[in-house]
Amino acid sequence: MRYLPTVLTRSVVVGLLACSSAHAQSVEEFYTGKTINLAIGFTPGGGYDLYGRLVARHLGKHIPGKPAIVAQNMPGAGSMRAAQHLYSIAPKDGTALATFGRQMGITPLLNPAAQYDGTKFTWLGSVTNEVSTCVTWNTSAVKDWAGLLKNPVTFAGDGPGADPDVFANLYNNVFNTKIKIISGYRGTNPMILAMERGEVDGFCGLSWSTVKSRHMDWFKNKTMNVLVQAALQKEADIPDVPLALDLAKTEQQRQVLKVFLYGQEMARPFAAPPGIPADRRAALVAAFEKMLKDPEFLGEIKKLNLDLNPISASAIDGMLKELYATPKDVLERAAQAATK
Repeated sequence: MRYLPTVLTRSVVVGLLACSSAHAQSVEEFYTGKTINLAIGFTPGGGYDLYGRLVARHLGKHIPGKPAIVAQNMPGAGSMRAAQHLYSIAPKDGTALATFGRQMGITPLLNPAAQYDGTKFTWLGSVTNEVSTCVTWNTSAVKDWAGLLKNPVTFAGDGPGADPDVFANLYNNVFNTKIKIISGYRGTNPMILAMERGEVDGFCGLSWSTVKSRHMDWFKNKTMNVLVQAALQKEADIPDVPLALDLAKTEQQRQVLKVFLYGQEMARPFAAPPGIPADRRAALVAAFEKMLKDPEFLGEIKKLNLDLNPISASAIDGMLKELYATPKDVLERAAQAATK
């Protein structure tokens, strides 16, 4: 009768020792020999893919234990697929990261299909803020904002919650533009090809950083027209292109626009799932900040002609906290404005 309690006692001791050992594991010990998967919410070749793979090449060396980082494209629903995967399915141990559309943090406020809470992601920060533009090809009858107000156009879209669809719908509903959206183009490159082939006149949601790094010649020789820019402040390179916020004629219009323009401030966000261990969260955030000052990273940014205007994890947390406190009536108007 004595033997059974002794076995149980020893089992408890072994279990406690195992728990204590696991708890005592340092961040460096955990990440040594590990691989982090970085999901990119868009197809290869676009701006998010470019920034995502850039971060994958440089972030690992700043994380204790120097884990390898493997970038994998996970397109779908304007990158909502990647956001929901990170939130609900990806391991919550610090071995999963993602970058997705700048509007994904606020999408749950506007779209019930987004089954997550943007304030609960473990935000690492953003490489830059962004200016989002609407563009048309030179063969289109619409060359500027005034033309967009007068003439019907066909624009490419990606999916619900994605910038191309959100901003086209937003301008239709706030400014009475006549944009017809053909959705289902999964990413920037397919939309650019559709524009070049004449399938569509153009599209919204093209980041100015993508234009600068890949298509500046199109802008300079007027192969491509830039109609409007969406941001809290104008891009210095295109001072003559109107800022959407300046076009608003009522306070209600300005309130609705601002819900979406905050997304431009967190333009290239990187996040981990909710609920990862606090020490690993701190290590990932610190590593992201160190990477942004790394001479090799900065050299590649310059070589690729990419923008670098970092936004900290705490700034993203603060902006999302403010947006999630937006009055319900404003959010309802914004949700209506962002859909057909």
